[in-house]
Amino acid sequence: MNPRIEPSAEALQLVRQAYAAGDSPARPLEKAAVKHLLNRLMAVAPGKSVEVRIPPYSAVQCVAGTRHTRGTPPNVVETDARTWIDLATGALTWSEAVTTGRVRATGTRSDLTEVLRLLH
Repeated sequence: MNPRIEPSAEALQLVRQAYAAGDSPARPLEKAAVKHLLNRLMAVAPGKSVEVRIPPYSAVQCVAGTRHTRGTPPNVVETDARTWIDLATGALTWSEAVTTGRVRATGTRSDLTEVLRLLH
């Protein structure tokens, strides 16, 4: 049974150390780091107009604007945990992630460039 690790800056630091060493962090630790950064995203960009999905760990709604309530939202950002952590910490730019296909973004409000600058 995997221990539950709370979202925290410490979890994020441990995950980044694992990545830097070329290792894969334990899934509970990576999940905690992803959730920590998603919590920060919601704090700096509150709202419900964009859904950010980091499968299999979490999805949140953020960015002020028209609220979406049913079905697939018109503004969706989806990526893997490593890419999300790299984006949110400034190790990867939005344009690099989109150009290389590491992030999928649909909708007119899905460009998170300005929001991501607030996270790091």
